[in-house]
Amino acid sequence: MATIEISKDNFKDTVGKQGIVMLDWWASWCGPCRAFAPIYEQTAGKHADITFGKIDTDAQQELAGAFEIRSIPTLMVFRDGILLFEQAGALPAAALEDLISKVRALDMEDVRKQVEAQRAAQEPPKA
Repeated sequence: MATIEISKDNFKDTVGKQGIVMLDWWASWCGPCRAFAPIYEQTAGKHADITFGKIDTDAQQELAGAFEIRSIPTLMVFRDGILLFEQAGALPAAALEDLISKVRALDMEDVRKQVEAQRAAQEPPKA
């Protein structure tokens, strides 16, 4: 599967869907972004069941600001609408494949319970 361009118009629909969504935050002037692009594209071609999105931080400044993107490339991984991974810097192909394997192996029911427990712990006490 080829990568898709992500913008503020399709971001929520893309990351909110079931399954794995990988996002590459990048810019055309960024050398490490250009070096990572072929690895990302090649990996996308191997995993048709995963959505691989690219977000041009120059064109999508509002979105990049909302996610406080400070370094590029930044890779984010969502599964079933939950952000599981965020890291700045280009990954080698083997590390990207390893990350995909780990995300696939997650027990999402357990992840949802952990997320809910974190949310509950952050809520102010009820009067």
